[in-house]
Amino acid sequence: MTKAYSYACRDCEGMEACPASVTAETRDEIWQLMGHHARIAHGENPEDWDQETRDYLGTLIRETDV
Repeated sequence: MTKAYSYACRDCEGMEACPASVTAETRDEIWQLMGHHARIAHGENPEDWDQETRDYLGTLIRETDV
């Protein structure tokens, strides 16, 4: 099996109704996809995320087998 990483927006507090999830080969790819999703679906600018928010979101990225 190959290792990958995943993020499900619904795991984020306050986003329980969001169906978006992503899986990618690296954590860096996940961060990029999370940023695109935040902009498009939620009107957020990831550049505005403070370190506390980034740390919290980082805990929601899971290692997975594909």
